[in-house]
Amino acid sequence: MAQSSEFVEFVLESLQPLGGVGARRMFGGWGIYKDGVMFALISYDQLYFKVDDGNRAAYENAGLPHFTYADKVKPIRMPYREAPSEGFDDPEILCAWAREAFGAALRAKAHQRR
Repeated sequence: MAQSSEFVEFVLESLQPLGGVGARRMFGGWGIYKDGVMFALISYDQLYFKVDDGNRAAYENAGLPHFTYADKVKPIRMPYREAPSEGFDDPEILCAWAREAFGAALRAKAHQRR
């Protein structure tokens, strides 16, 4: 999951309007957090946002692929999907998708508490 720290810095700068967003290294990639909740990840200079039933349709309509990684036996699909490329040209678009991903992450966290 190696990638450039320049891309991570670019993503953090783009998401600055959300406030409280930071990155932590994890498994060779980066977790993107807001208020201590992971809502995105970066792998090989690609940003992925958290997805659940509340925001899945937007990703499906846009044809955005899932984040997967290779397990010893088979590929594992995670509840993250690629961020839309137009968001990298317009931080407002990227932040809108990020807000939805943060909502998905909060819903997942609430569900885990039950």
